[in-house]
Amino acid sequence: QEQLVESGGGLVQPGGSLRLSCTASRSILSFGSMAWYRQAPGKQREYVAEIIRSGGTMYAGSVKGRFTISRDNAKNTVYLQMDSLYPEDTAVYYCKAVQVGTAPDYWGQGTQVTVSS
Repeated sequence: QEQLVESGGGLVQPGGSLRLSCTASRSILSFGSMAWYRQAPGKQREYVAEIIRSGGTMYAGSVKGRFTISRDNAKNTVYLQMDSLYPEDTAVYYCKAVQVGTAPDYWGQGTQVTVSS
């Protein structure tokens, strides 16, 4: 059973920055991709960003240009750098390890991000 541990959430003012981390218990290159999702109160979980095995990245339109996903393969860690944060970015942020084939994906426990003055 894979374990994903997120950290880095917290309270930040509008316009501020936070960096989230997600550390896996094994090589993140063993997965097809690593992704970040978020879920705001009363809303469905939504896709935020993804980094595929080859290193390519993808973003939701709402965060493109403000958020950056990256990874450190040696540390089995994926990061989400979040800049120019808005109150509507407030949510629980989840890390997801996307398996290749039909094996089930893995989710982290989530980390709370609150953007408020």
